[in-house]
Amino acid sequence: MTDTPCEHLAAIANVTHPQRPECDECVKTGSEWVHLRTCQTCGATLCCDASPNRHASRHARAAQHPVIASAEPGERWLFCYPDDAFAEY
Repeated sequence: MTDTPCEHLAAIANVTHPQRPECDECVKTGSEWVHLRTCQTCGATLCCDASPNRHASRHARAAQHPVIASAEPGERWLFCYPDDAFAEY
């Protein structure tokens, strides 16, 4: 990961949290997930890359929504896909 400040992370003024503790896309297909991430552009909550479908990273690439937040209880971090940058909040 980079030590250079990320403009995408710097632009996050308020962290969006999940409305429900489930992957929006996995629910539609009856799939299971490992961990959840919430898109900071549109608010979609999707599964992480350790999950079979990797919906969060697929969404980030397809929609060009760069930043996700962990939706796991007790975790307070953001990740920017294009810059491979991480920040705690």
